[in-house]
Amino acid sequence: MNYKAVSIDPEVMGGTPVFAGTRVPVKSLFDYLEGGDSLEEFLDDFPHISKELAIMVLEMAKESVTSEKVLHENFA
Repeated sequence: MNYKAVSIDPEVMGGTPVFAGTRVPVKSLFDYLEGGDSLEEFLDDFPHISKELAIMVLEMAKESVTSEKVLHENFA
C-alpha cells in the first residue's frame, strides 16, 4: 500500500493525518463524501489537492477495509 499520499507530523496540524504537502486533513475528504458532496466538489473547494492525490487516499481507505490481512489483524 502506498502511504505517500498522507503525512502525519506532530508539527503539522498537531499530527492530524493530512494530504501530503498540505495542511488539509484527510478527514475533510470523507466528511465531504459522507455529506453527499462529490469528489469534484471537494477538489473545487481544495484546488491544491490533485485528483490523483485524493484517489490515492481513497484507495488507501479501500485497502484498509478490504485487505484480508488488515481485517484478520483487527477483527479476527
